[in-house]
Amino acid sequence: MLRFGLFGTGHWAAQTHGAGLDAHPRAELVGVWGRHPDRAAALAARHGVPAFDDVDALLDACDAVAVALPPDVQAEIAVRAATAGRHLLLDKPLTLGLADADRVVAAVQAAGVASVVFFTQRFHPNVNGFLAATAAAGGWQHARATQFASIYQPGSPYGDSRWRREQGALWDIGPHALSIVVPVLGRVTRVAALDGPGGMVHLLLTHDGGATSALSLTLDAPPAAVTRDFAFYGENGVESVPPGDGNALTAFGTAVDQLLAEIDSGGRDHRCDVRFGREVVAVLAAAETARTEARAVDLHR
Repeated sequence: MLRFGLFGTGHWAAQTHGAGLDAHPRAELVGVWGRHPDRAAALAARHGVPAFDDVDALLDACDAVAVALPPDVQAEIAVRAATAGRHLLLDKPLTLGLADADRVVAAVQAAGVASVVFFTQRFHPNVNGFLAATAAAGGWQHARATQFASIYQPGSPYGDSRWRREQGALWDIGPHALSIVVPVLGRVTRVAALDGPGGMVHLLLTHDGGATSALSLTLDAPPAAVTRDFAFYGENGVESVPPGDGNALTAFGTAVDQLLAEIDSGGRDHRCDVRFGREVVAVLAAAETARTEARAVDLHR
């Protein structure tokens, strides 16, 4: 059994991370830490574990951390956890800036711990299988990704999320789109961006080898326009990415499985580790610059 400390108390932490750890046969949830002690106590009580008011005390009690916190808060927890020798199951985006992402990667590499970043779609087996087969087929010239979400309608558990309101669709659902497009078309080398109505953002990306992709994202779509549509275009025609054949909870269970496999094997090369998380942050940061300065931005590695 791998002992997990849960960092976070919001909807995603409770309904996905906490529930997923509690249900997993090889994971043991040993405690909860949150920025709101009352919420931490309530979530911990639900699972019959203690609530911690000190980060280091929970790190001392666990072997791995599951983090469901705003990205800037996650960055600090991840560095402290890795430095303490704890394995990492993090959420996306990894951080809100490249300097913090580099700090997390450096801490993970220095400690030699395993890391997985929970890009949800990548942990649906049918989606991951589709991406692997599509990448192997090759010959792709372009991809289109349209992801229109609506989180500000009554009843949404994310409507009051301050970091989502401040950072918008680029940082919240941009990582989802990039996690689908990059494995097939390759690393992003150039980014252009344009804002649209209602918090919409459009990205035009150039990838290694010259392929392009166009991403359109919003968190404030009219309810009737909510959609998720990904397709690749190339020598083999058009291939559309299927929806995941599970839900967020089953995907999280797969992420735990894969973190355990990394630990068991001694491997430190997971396809969605903190290095890939950092790669995604680099694209998002470049897109912010492209939006602000109205110019295309080249990514330097």
